[in-house]
Amino acid sequence: MNIKDKFKNFFYLEEEADEQPAPPKPVKQKPQRESQPVREQQQVREQMKKSAAERRARATDSPNLISLQTVTKSAKVTLVEPRAYAEAQDIAEHLKNKRSVVVNLQRIERDQGIRIVDFLSGTVYALGGDIQRIGRDIFICVPDTVEVDGVISDLYYEDQH
Repeated sequence: MNIKDKFKNFFYLEEEADEQPAPPKPVKQKPQRESQPVREQQQVREQMKKSAAERRARATDSPNLISLQTVTKSAKVTLVEPRAYAEAQDIAEHLKNKRSVVVNLQRIERDQGIRIVDFLSGTVYALGGDIQRIGRDIFICVPDTVEVDGVISDLYYEDQH
């Protein structure tokens, strides 16, 4: 049975034209041609399964990939108000442990605050994270697993000075 006959049978076009059903034609089975596509499909499925397994194996071996379960379990934001420059190392430890840190520098002398921001900038750079100013003397430091989206404008800071 060729494709044209199959199409006619599917849409009943042959019956409408002849008003008499045509006798079915004997179907010759060609086992080599019919089984070959089936084998090819099975081989393609097996290859897809193998490649998916290889991708999963590579994903677990790669240090740059982190599972979402790990991120959601360790997704913490720590609030810190340092009173001395020595507390900058504690803040850096939070960043190394993949925690975001909000640093309020309003209770420390200005020169000490600048030193802390410089230290944290270097830490964040080394870890591949980000540091942004979110308020007057308030900064957010995030590790590479967290993305900060958006910018807070500086109009507020101009009005205060």
